[in-house]
Amino acid sequence: MPEWLNHSQYLVAFITGLLGGVHCFGMCGGIVGALTLGVSKEKSNSSQLAIMLGYNIGRISGYVVAGAIVAFLGSSLVDLTGIQTAKQVLAVIASLFMIALGLYLAGLWQGISKIEAVGGHLWKHIQPLTRKFMPVTGFQQAIPLGFLWGWLPCGLVYTALIWTLSAGSALQGALIMLAFGLGTLPNLLAMGVIATRLAKWVKNPTVRLVAGLLVVGMGVLTLFRSFF
Repeated sequence: MPEWLNHSQYLVAFITGLLGGVHCFGMCGGIVGALTLGVSKEKSNSSQLAIMLGYNIGRISGYVVAGAIVAFLGSSLVDLTGIQTAKQVLAVIASLFMIALGLYLAGLWQGISKIEAVGGHLWKHIQPLTRKFMPVTGFQQAIPLGFLWGWLPCGLVYTALIWTLSAGSALQGALIMLAFGLGTLPNLLAMGVIATRLAKWVKNPTVRLVAGLLVVGMGVLTLFRSFF
């Protein structure tokens, strides 16, 4: 993969997280609301912001760990088999899911939401652990809760993770998910700040179409390069 394409995947991952904001509002809006239940009215807005930051630091850390694991498994499969075809297959799978992400962002296809059921069984074991940290009353308590919530079944996150299968290394997989996570950050932090204005921009059909087609184009280019 040429150097420019290798670096541009981080930008595309960021854009994917940013434009996936509508999905984030639906999936995590209730969680963000629950985080503030333990904050008394006497506490300042800065205390609430600190809890929100702690939650998102933990959540994005969960994405980074998951990206590193998936990318490591993908690269290990290629190394163990020693078969070039394995690398090509992983690249094709990643490309197809990247295209699916682009179609979702463009509002042309909602199929990725169907893969959320895949993580349902894992989430049944993780969810009970979140109760130990609720209600949240401080920054440090919000971080582990955010890390656990980062594993919430989410089609958008799962599709981004599948993309990291062909990242080539655990580090690159982690960086892709870091960029993706940072892209989701403005939407979730804005839920209590500038949510209305940001949501209006995120929902703009033209913005979503352009960004979605950008991701689709990246997927098509990656798919093309997996054969040539």
